[in-house]
Amino acid sequence: MDSSAATTGGGGNSMMISQSTATSPVDSSATTVATSVDDPKQNLGQVINSIQKTLGVLHQLYLTVSSYNIASQLPLLQRMNNLVLELDNMTRLAEKCNIQVPMEVLNLIDDGKNPDEFTRNMLNGCIAKNQITKGKTDAFKGLRKHLLEELEQAFPGEVETYREIRAASAAEAKRLAQSQNMLPNGDAKN
Repeated sequence: MDSSAATTGGGGNSMMISQSTATSPVDSSATTVATSVDDPKQNLGQVINSIQKTLGVLHQLYLTVSSYNIASQLPLLQRMNNLVLELDNMTRLAEKCNIQVPMEVLNLIDDGKNPDEFTRNMLNGCIAKNQITKGKTDAFKGLRKHLLEELEQAFPGEVETYREIRAASAAEAKRLAQSQNMLPNGDAKN
């Protein structure tokens, strides 16, 4: 990698500013930012790639620092600059990415627990509510059946007329749903 360096400052506290003529991974990700579309999946993918690049730069920085000598000062400064550029790039990419994470998930992670626990708890809660709703639905079906039996004993002619009207209405709703590409429960077919 061709690079030229300029030293600023005096004494032992000099700061090196390097300019690289080779294309770095950071440059390519900055170009990606400029040409990105507002597709949430693509934005998330770019953030993930930036995180992976940042982890790579951090690993390189760790290796440089762990075996530091005076000759590795320039690569150390270049890697520090790459880290700053990649963190800046990650921040810009993250601003375009609108992801909402429930606080409970973050609290679980802070407590050292698996975030899948949140999903499991939410799913179990939905199952419990579904069972309650199913119980209510079944109770209303039982009440309807019981009322129809009682009404049939008291008013047999009117109940028969009601059942005919109900059957005609159900057939019409089914025909309408089929003509609109809908399922009997009202959902659209894909």
